[in-house]
Order: sequence, then C-alpha cells, then structure tokens
Amino acid sequence: MKKLTICWQRLIDESGRTCERCANTQNSVEAAFMQLKKSLPELGIAVELIKETVNRSDFEQDPLTSNRIWLNDKPLEEWIGASVGKSLCCDVCGESECRTISTSQNTFATIPKNIIIQASLMAAASLLAE
Repeated sequence: MKKLTICWQRLIDESGRTCERCANTQNSVEAAFMQLKKSLPELGIAVELIKETVNRSDFEQDPLTSNRIWLNDKPLEEWIGASVGKSLCCDVCGESECRTISTSQNTFATIPKNIIIQASLMAAASLLAE
C-alpha cells in the first residue's frame, strides 16, 4: 500500500501552549486526517499524521516554520498553488508575524479542513501516477 504522510508543525512554548491559529489548524488537520484515513485506503493509500513541535529558538529564527503542513515532503501551498504570507498573531508568538496561506480567493491564518483535503487529494493523485 502506498502512503500519504501529512506532517504538521507548530510552535509549542515552554508552558506547553500554542497560539489560537495553530490550535484551530490542529482541529482542521485532525478532521481532514480522519476523513482521508477512511476514504483513501479504498485507493490503496494509507494515511499517516505526524505532529511536530517547533521550539521557541527555531521559531524566533524563522516564524514561518510554525503552522506549516507538508504532504509527502512537499509543502501544502505548493500542492494547491497558494502563496505564503505572514501576519501578527498573539502573545504566545510574541511580536513575530506568523504564517498565512493565500489562494486566489482568500488568505487564511488558520488552515481550513477543505484546503488540507484538497492538497492531500492532489498528493494522493501523484502517488497513483507513480
């Protein structure tokens, strides 16, 4: 069986907290994973979800590493032709500007489930073409 790996990384501070946009994206990632985990095995594709922590020092060097999703080692934004931006976040993130994703229609601070599913299906289709 082929495998689609969804890897999501986010800042977790020293107190174990994350920002609201990452917490909401976590809900989206988990919901998308559950739907994909049910549907893709019919096509011979297993789905794996990996959650990685970005520590404070790495985040301070590159805040755009937080709230980032990879699908089989390729960033979500590349699968769907989106661009990466940044905006102020919250107290957990300090004064850093955090990752946003922009499609032709919208800019998202929290990555919605449908965007994750869309990108995942594109990644799954590439597995079927191999």
